[in-house]
Amino acid sequence: MHVPDGFIDAPTSAVTGVVAAGAIAVSLRGARRELDEKTAPLAGLVAAFIFAVQMLNFPVAAGTSGHLLGGALAAILVGPYTGVLCVSVVLLMQGILFADGGLTALGVNITDMAIVTTVVAYAVFRGLLAVLPGGRRSVTVASFVAALVSVPAAAFAFTLIYAIGGTTDVALGKVATAMIGVHVLIGIGEAVITALTVGAVIAVRPDLVHGARGLRRELKLRVNGELVDAPAAPVPAAARTSRRTLWITGLVTSLVLAGFVSFYASANPDGLEKVAHDHGIDKRTEEHASADSPLADYGVKDISDARLSGGLAGVIGVGVTVVAGSAVFWAVRRRRTRDVSPAGTDV
Repeated sequence: MHVPDGFIDAPTSAVTGVVAAGAIAVSLRGARRELDEKTAPLAGLVAAFIFAVQMLNFPVAAGTSGHLLGGALAAILVGPYTGVLCVSVVLLMQGILFADGGLTALGVNITDMAIVTTVVAYAVFRGLLAVLPGGRRSVTVASFVAALVSVPAAAFAFTLIYAIGGTTDVALGKVATAMIGVHVLIGIGEAVITALTVGAVIAVRPDLVHGARGLRRELKLRVNGELVDAPAAPVPAAARTSRRTLWITGLVTSLVLAGFVSFYASANPDGLEKVAHDHGIDKRTEEHASADSPLADYGVKDISDARLSGGLAGVIGVGVTVVAGSAVFWAVRRRRTRDVSPAGTDV
């Protein structure tokens, strides 16, 4: 769903750029409350993982593929504010380094793929948790549904943006039907990936999953006719996966997915590309400003072997994204520490 330059006119792109900038500013403040010494390192890894999995296009219909958007996954793992930042970092790296998603359309892409997916997914997720029984299984189920809904929501948001600033004269009904229809199918893949990933992290470190906070119900004992809190049972250190082990495992997984598995991804155009080609939305597509980038189109320039070129590009992308994301979240966490420190408190 990366919108290229030329799909949306300049005034609309500028307005979405302002919206995106405002949302990022709000998210930077909100992320201070979400990030702590446990979750700050995880946030950079989540961004890198989303980058890696977005390289794995999966077939969804004849001649069409889809890939993870990541808003739901990021929001549930590290919080909605931090989630917006995670996806925004990924989109920025993709646009600048890999010529994926137009630079003038960056505001459109952040609004659509980072803000809409995160907000919608987290709202659905919290709403479901309010009615489902408390427990890890409910978190996984809610993750699946939230991710499923977030993708067609993003397709609907693109349709609205196109209705306002589309550069081609295509019937809005056709655009809406085609976009939402194919992205419902893509949403199923998004839901599976999100639920499996959230479930895997919950299985080893539920305390690191933002969406699972506060779900643990304290055990009660009846003593002399009254319910009292049972003493907490100590958790053996060997039974818990350390944050370092989880981080290294996640990084290695991301590198393998981007550097090796991505070679076997579907080569079919994704949902937006297919709809744009079939309905003529892409008639005014402009050449990407980073078309001459050494990593354009997810390949390393001057390396003729496709497998090696794509694999190296994926590994570089994961590395750059985890460094950029970690730098952002480290700075946010440091700002939070400064804000809550006694020295920074007015007396």
